[in-house]
Amino acid sequence: MFKLLNTDIKASAFIVLISGLLFIPFIGNMPLFDWDEINFAECAREMLVTNNYSNVQLYYQPFWEKPPLFIWLQAISMNVFGINEFAARFPNAVCGIVTLLVLYFTGKKLNDRKFGLIWAFVYAATLLPQLFFKSGIIDPWFNLFIYIAVYYLIMHTNNPVGKTAYKTAILSGVFLGLALLTKGPAALIIVGLTLVVFFVLYRFKKISDLKFILAFFASFFIVGLSWFTIEYLKGNEHIIKEFIDYQYRLLSTEDSDHGGPFIYHFVVLLIGCFPSSLLFIVAHKRSLSDTNFQKHTKLWMLSLFWVVLIVFSFVVKTKIVHYSSMCYFPLTYLATYTILKLQSNAFVWKKWLNILFIVITSILGILFIAIAFIEQLKPFIIKSNIIDDAFAVENLKANVHWNGFEWLIGVVFLITILYCLLKINKGQHKMIYGIFLTTLITTNGLLLVIAPKIEQYSQHAAIEFYKACAKHHFLVETISFKSYASIFYSELPYSIHSNKSCNDYITTKKNELEKEGIDATRKFPLFYMQWLAEQATHQPVCLVAKCTDEDLQQHYPNFTELYRQNGFIFLLKKTPH
Repeated sequence: MFKLLNTDIKASAFIVLISGLLFIPFIGNMPLFDWDEINFAECAREMLVTNNYSNVQLYYQPFWEKPPLFIWLQAISMNVFGINEFAARFPNAVCGIVTLLVLYFTGKKLNDRKFGLIWAFVYAATLLPQLFFKSGIIDPWFNLFIYIAVYYLIMHTNNPVGKTAYKTAILSGVFLGLALLTKGPAALIIVGLTLVVFFVLYRFKKISDLKFILAFFASFFIVGLSWFTIEYLKGNEHIIKEFIDYQYRLLSTEDSDHGGPFIYHFVVLLIGCFPSSLLFIVAHKRSLSDTNFQKHTKLWMLSLFWVVLIVFSFVVKTKIVHYSSMCYFPLTYLATYTILKLQSNAFVWKKWLNILFIVITSILGILFIAIAFIEQLKPFIIKSNIIDDAFAVENLKANVHWNGFEWLIGVVFLITILYCLLKINKGQHKMIYGIFLTTLITTNGLLLVIAPKIEQYSQHAAIEFYKACAKHHFLVETISFKSYASIFYSELPYSIHSNKSCNDYITTKKNELEKEGIDATRKFPLFYMQWLAEQATHQPVCLVAKCTDEDLQQHYPNFTELYRQNGFIFLLKKTPH
């Protein structure tokens, strides 16, 4: 027993060391990206500014779209490291470390220690999961809590009347409740539908007793509704109502122009979760050597994967990359399952799998190489009118310095993976790890070398302007396009919250819309911009527009254009005489 415990301690220490080196360094080396990263970081910043940790705020107004758990983590990080990019992303770096530890220990329970170690490696070396742990978005923690809830359901339904049945039911409810506090009711929908699908595929066999089901819901409600209950008792029931309305809109409409075809998430997972996605396909094959518990676990993982993919492909209208990120857990589990089956010769490396690997590797490799030659391709792209968006064209004109060696990342990626494939086809299945290691190194190279340059094309000019406004205490807002960068990087002052002129103006505007039957609950940024443009006089005011905005002088006659850069137009309010 002590020997096994010592092995787990060594494995844990190794995972913490490697994942810490993998996820923490350089996470603050470039600005946060609009919208989600900066949205959540601004909510955390406003918690610090107002010293109000009970309510999530944006523009110092109640922000009902997300529960507070992840914002609390960011606020704690900012209290330690300051208000900056590193602090905003640090909670997810910690989540990366915790996730790999969880995969090791749960993988060991679901299969064995070797499986747990390989699963942690496979997850870390898959393209998109690694990117997410270096971001400042909510989903890594949300997905982790859901996975742990599902893990305990796997254990519970495998032995629904055993000694640990109460424990597994309660713990599943606790972690599902934490997921609800992190992002919202999508957690309950995902787990509930997965349980239903599993139950049907399990041929309606007994999976629990009423007393355990009650224990599950009791723990879920106690944890998941704790913050909502407190807010209700404090008289903030309107926040809860707005939160529920937003969740409904998110499911039923295309939010923030993020629509797309039903096949969107299929493509995202196939290419974005390379190389695990291709091995996941193989895992659908039955294996006669599986134990009953392995079959049980595999059925749960398949149910979870397809529920998430189908819901976010066909039900949810909004299409954003991270909406299908819950698939990463079952996808990488089944990829690990395939690797071990290939090594034991239970599965055979087929020709079609070889072709898929070559095609996806070629697509990614050529893309990585092409990005590195963007400066050379830029004149052709601009003259050919391939891009039918004047703003994007102006973005592309940004003056970005490239060192000249960046293309090597794509070349090394291509050559190394094709070499590994050659060896695998000769029966050396351990070279699969070489494919994952190559992807791991390539992803880090892209994040360290390429991503900061891409940021300079997209938003860098605007963010530098917002920082300058913060330095000189200018108020700034955007015209006709949504951005949270303007308030985070310009450090929107709390004094706006108590500004009588601003509050009176916005109240009047809201009342006008409500009389016309128009919902004004999400219009604060627009009203705030209009107040800056029309009335604010005590501080210098700037507005930021896109080059596609027409007749700025006509609509904003009291502003003068400062300059234009990379598709953005920067305006300053004229000083009254």
